[in-house]
Amino acid sequence: MIRTVPAIRLTDVTKRYGDETALSGLDLEVKQGEIYGFLGPNGAGKSTTINLLLDFVRPTSGEVRVFDFDAQSEGLAIRERTGILPEGFSLYDRLSGRKHIEFAIESKGVSDDPDALLERVGIPDAAEKKVGGYSKGMTQRLALAAAIAGEPDLLILDEPSTGLDPAGAREMREIIRQERDRGATIFFSSHILEQVDAVCDRVGILRDGELVAEDSVSGLREATADETTLIVELDRLPKNATEQVAALDGVSKVTTQGSTATVSCRDDVKTRVLRAFEDSGATVENFEAEESSLEDLFISYTTGASA
Repeated sequence: MIRTVPAIRLTDVTKRYGDETALSGLDLEVKQGEIYGFLGPNGAGKSTTINLLLDFVRPTSGEVRVFDFDAQSEGLAIRERTGILPEGFSLYDRLSGRKHIEFAIESKGVSDDPDALLERVGIPDAAEKKVGGYSKGMTQRLALAAAIAGEPDLLILDEPSTGLDPAGAREMREIIRQERDRGATIFFSSHILEQVDAVCDRVGILRDGELVAEDSVSGLREATADETTLIVELDRLPKNATEQVAALDGVSKVTTQGSTATVSCRDDVKTRVLRAFEDSGATVENFEAEESSLEDLFISYTTGASA
């Protein structure tokens, strides 16, 4: 596929439900072939955005396009190229896993091997088992198998790691990467920030219906890097050393455990912190600076708190 247009483009999209505004002037663009993580607290407008892409709801104003198809007038063309793993989906308890996948293959008009799909998502032994006996993680894997049937150009995944154990979450990430590597665009929302950090090319953070940040995870860290956490290992902790470091301009917090000090400070103050410990009579045996976690960034962008 020639990548000349975005996979997803929302232009000045507003969606109101009565007096409630779910999205307000949202501009969003996802490139073809990238993994885009869509973050935000409950009620931020993530589900509304996904529903707009699939023409399940329509915007109050603005334009929604997927592969340059208009979501309102060309919704069928979009859905034919899209695999969906929705949040809160329902399955038929009395049907087997294989029957579900056979139905997905038939409805998409493709010729995939259902057993190969079940093997790929890690539940080949459950093919003949009724879905009513599946665990939450197994149903999530089954829904993913249905979503990737037919090698769709766009995968929309809403909370794809729900119910998965750590091994299952790793397998989910690997499948997402494989789908991207064959040329698919992946758009997924998630509350599991580690998943986003591990797999996404770019991240968009939604707050109160507005996109408040968009970048790679490393780019978001740089944009909010007002402070660094400096962990300093000392040979000993002299009397008054903590007070001397805490008194430095640019240091906001100092805690100690044994001879290890943890200092929150501006990035440009790190050298002065180390020198202050040495001036107090200690020897700095080792130190490291920790980046802000994705959770810190998420809180910063969604509440306005300092990262």
